[in-house]
Parts: sequence; C-alpha cells; structure tokens
Amino acid sequence: MPTAVSDTFWRNAMIKKLRKKFIIIATVSVALAMVILSVIVNTANFISTDKRLGDTLRMICDNQGTIPTDRPAPPDSDGAKPDPRFNKETPFSTRYFVLRYKDDGTLVMSNMEKIAAVTSDDVQKYLSIAYSHGEGFGYADNFGYKFLVVKTGGNKNMVVFLDCQNEMQSVKTILLLSSAATVFCVLAVYLLVVLFSKKAIDPVVKSNERQKQFITDASHELKTPITVINTSLTVLEMDVGKQKWIDKALAQTDKLKGLVDSLISLSRMDEEQPQVLCDFNISGAVYETAESFADFAKEKGHEIVTDIENDIVFKGNEYSVRRLISILTDNAVKYASVGSPIEISLKRGKRGVVIKCANLCENVDESELSKLFDRFYRGDKSRSSKGGYGIGLSLAKSICEAHKGDIFAKKIGENKIEFTAELKT
Repeated sequence: MPTAVSDTFWRNAMIKKLRKKFIIIATVSVALAMVILSVIVNTANFISTDKRLGDTLRMICDNQGTIPTDRPAPPDSDGAKPDPRFNKETPFSTRYFVLRYKDDGTLVMSNMEKIAAVTSDDVQKYLSIAYSHGEGFGYADNFGYKFLVVKTGGNKNMVVFLDCQNEMQSVKTILLLSSAATVFCVLAVYLLVVLFSKKAIDPVVKSNERQKQFITDASHELKTPITVINTSLTVLEMDVGKQKWIDKALAQTDKLKGLVDSLISLSRMDEEQPQVLCDFNISGAVYETAESFADFAKEKGHEIVTDIENDIVFKGNEYSVRRLISILTDNAVKYASVGSPIEISLKRGKRGVVIKCANLCENVDESELSKLFDRFYRGDKSRSSKGGYGIGLSLAKSICEAHKGDIFAKKIGENKIEFTAELKT
C-alpha cells in the first residue's frame, strides 16, 4: 500500500509539473506573439502618421509658409493624382504657425493666423527650439507640434510648426487599445490553457507512463531468465571444469544483467521524482569512487590521477553523484588509449561544483561529441566493440539535470577528450 500511495503521489507531482510547464510555455508564447504584433502595428501607425505630418510640413515650406488652395500632383509623379487626404477643407482645418529668423537667431517675422493656441508671447520659446535644433524635422511640447526648419536663402531660415495633437492622440489611443487587447488576449489564453491543459497533456503522460512501465516490466522479466542461465552455466562449469565457451556465455549474461540494471536506473531517473538531498562531503565521495576503479584501471594499463579540491560540502543526492563519477570513470577506462592516464578533478563552481574526467582516446570525432549523451548512441566501431550499451552517459546527463546542471564533452588537442559535469545547488 505505501508503494501505491507513493506512486500516486509522484504521478500527481509529475502531472502538475508538466501542466505548469505547458501553461507557462503556451502563455509566454502567446504573450510574445501579441507583443510583437502590437509593436509592429504601433510602429507602422506612428511611421505613417509621422510621414503624413512631414508631407504636410514640406508642402507648407515649399509654398513659402502657406497651404495651397489646390494641391497639385508632385512633378515627378508621372501623372499621379493628388493626395486624396488633401482637399478644399485642408487649408482651414490645418493648424500651424510660421517663424522666420536670421542665422544668429534674430526673429524676422512670425505668422500666427492659422493657430489660436499659440500667442505672440510664446514665439520666443518656439524660436529657441528651432534655433537650437537646426535644419530638418523635429518635435516640440511632447509631440504636440512637429516642425520643419529650412534655409530660405542668404542668412535667413524658416520654421513651420504644425499642430499634431489630434494625430498623436490617435496614435496614443491605438497604443492603449492594442496594449489592452494584448493583456486581455494573454489572460484569456492563460485561463483557457489552465482549463484545458490537463486534457492536452494527458496523452503525453499516459504514453510516457506506458513506456516506462514497459521498460520496468521487461527488465524485471528478463532478470529471472538471466539469473537462471547464469546459475546453470556456473553449475555446468563446476561439473565439466573451465571451458572457453562457458566463460564467454557467462560474460554475456553479465553484460545482459548490466544492461537491464542500466535500463531500470534510466527509467527511474525519467520519473523525475524529487531526490533526497542532503549536505555531504563531495570531495571524499569523488575521491573514494575514483579510487575504487584504481585496480580495474591498472589491469587495463591506466593510472587514475586525481585533482580534488578538499572539503567541499555539496547539497545533493550522494548516491547519484557517486554513480555519476562511476559512469565517467568506467567510460574513461573502457575507451582510453593504452597506457594513458585518466584525469579526474573536482573544483568549486559559481553555484555548485564542476567535475571533469579526461583521457586520451583514439579517433575523437568532434562532430559526434554532442551525440554521446543520446540514449543508445555508441558512435564509432571502437566504442561499439568495447561492451558499452549507449546508456551510461545518458544516465550521467539525467543525474546532472536532476541537480540543475549539465554535462558536455569537448576535444582537447588531437586525441584527448574531456567530460565536464556541472552540478548546482
């Protein structure tokens, strides 16, 4: 019963975690899409409005500070019609004023006939704005006026200030409406995703559970016949004595047993169950685990060289960390070049620890390094022929990810490979 309760608890925890990820990803994706769309729409609207205002200012400047009663088509338009936005009411609905001044900033003339909001008392303020700005377009009074400064010949200048408060208010209104629409859509999507997320992820959860259950069941079913075969071969060897074929068969059953154990371990790691974390001396754990391979490595012609920072206390799962070191060391012993040393190091990291395992290795293909952590990947023939299952490094990656870290491999020089495992607290 406790097992059933525990399984139900972890299943519910896993479902909650998947739902949370799904909700976050879906909501953030929609939010980004809406924000990008809003930015594009508002930018296009502002550019269009700014261009329209600029055309009006250019027209007034070209007409010596007044709006023509009838706007002709541009001379280079090849018979194009006049701008439909310009009509007979435009001269009366457009609010602007004109200032003329010398290069030294001395006012020559001001024309306030087409605007009521600006008085003669305000002339000096706007003259200072135009004089300090220089030639070209600009904005004044928080985008209340757009102006254009042009040279009129000699040492004289003309500036036209165009009232664009209505246009900019329209831009602001569209900005507010699009922002409100973005917020509303994101909230609506969030609520809908929360409501339907369980149904959306349920097939994934069930498929994942069936896969893990199959691996677990198959592994347990294989254990019994493997044990029987192993026992029978051992008894047979006791009767007939040492035989080459019996030894080979026993070796293969040991490999099968190792494969089954690895599959079970990998399945358990995939369950994403919270690990029991506690403070432990990782320096001692790494050293002891590495040293346990010393005799095995010596038989293969390798020496294990350690560079371990002393007395590092790490909060994690000690069993998993020891298994990580075992996987990396075992992998190095299997594939290291004959007579070459195996280097294992442990250093403090920014938020945890960094474990490195390096060895000389023939035929190091840099393009395959990232694939080494894929399940059942064994790379070239040299790796396939040395008894690997393509599971160990995948399990190592799962252990690192369970400790909020990662693992990667890189090539050093011509024939050296280094595995770096980062574990974080």
